[in-house]
Amino acid sequence: MASRRRLLGRLAGAAGLAGLAGCSQFRGTGDRATPLDLPENPNADLPSRQHAWNAVSRSDRHGNPQLPRHHLVLLLDLAESPSVETAERAERAMRTLESAYDWSSDGLLHSITWGTRYFERVGELDSAPVRRPQVLSRTDDPELLEFDAALVLASDAVSNLRATEAAMFGARDSLAGESVDARLGDAFDVAERRTGFRGAGLPLEHTDAEGVPENPPLSEGDRMFMGFKSGLQGTQASEDRVTIDSGAYAGGTTMHVSHLRQSLGKWFEAFDADERVARMFSPEFSADDVAGFTDDVPFSDDVTRHAREFDVVGHQEKVAQTRKDGEPVLLRRDFNTVDGGHAGVHFLSLQRSLSEFESTRKAMNGWYVRDDSPEITDRENNGILNFVTVRSRANFYVPPREKRAFPRL
Repeated sequence: MASRRRLLGRLAGAAGLAGLAGCSQFRGTGDRATPLDLPENPNADLPSRQHAWNAVSRSDRHGNPQLPRHHLVLLLDLAESPSVETAERAERAMRTLESAYDWSSDGLLHSITWGTRYFERVGELDSAPVRRPQVLSRTDDPELLEFDAALVLASDAVSNLRATEAAMFGARDSLAGESVDARLGDAFDVAERRTGFRGAGLPLEHTDAEGVPENPPLSEGDRMFMGFKSGLQGTQASEDRVTIDSGAYAGGTTMHVSHLRQSLGKWFEAFDADERVARMFSPEFSADDVAGFTDDVPFSDDVTRHAREFDVVGHQEKVAQTRKDGEPVLLRRDFNTVDGGHAGVHFLSLQRSLSEFESTRKAMNGWYVRDDSPEITDRENNGILNFVTVRSRANFYVPPREKRAFPRL
């Protein structure tokens, strides 16, 4: 694989020689002056939104959508200068995925997204809905990453993810019976991989990872490493809420991806169940209360009083303060990981504007409650901050399906 430094130098030179700004004859699959020379997509019954996963996801008995059990995010660097031909190959490759697998958790859910480096390369970063990632806390020093694109894949069958990666970036010549005549690997190199899982019993299968204590109090029903329910529909923005509703990027959404490393030894060994509830949710709740939550988490919206009264505040009650008109602003599709041999989370969130992610993270910091209790610091007794460290951040735009191949060129 070409080094990133060499690749960027090659692309910068190619862009200068070809006059990339002169490629304005193609702007996005759905609105370019010179359309892609492709027949109508045979998978036209699929939703326009690449992020429309909820309707085809499994739900629990309370109606909460359940993400697929296995996840793979491939972070991509361009391997050649963009062109109409390159966009056509990328679109044909994505259509192969759609034809090979059902758009479902049993089959394959996927999206191709576009990063800040891509928009800078084509001169659109100032007007794009994404910007370079930022350091958002006083206690973390994450690597701020920029990529041209990312391929997001999820399925209940891990074999579907492996086969897709081999077909798109390897030598596999068929995928679930479909001939592979165009690959994303024709245009991109895989710079980094993010792997993980989210499902009942899966955290218990990975307790040998670094950062997990011996015999943690996890059950076969736990879906996340920290042992609590996550993704209740009342705590999640709707797909409508996160969709950009006007302008050149309408129909898409923004995506933030962070890698968080977890310290679960401290989490499980230092606190009993009620103390963990106080830090994950709110000190107004007990473990018995949380066991009764079905599709939402109620809050009294009284974080500063809790700080004064209990000397601790909860993660959920802090971020709930960023709701607009009572509704959450982030749609989280995060998942557990043991990448690098260490327990963690790949925090993947969708939001209409990246400012909504940033304000949510700043609310999570809890700086505003430090004056209410001497026991609360930037990390101690401040939600879950003492148990997670942000390793990296990156931002992307998720176009609608009809504009997914090299948008805004």
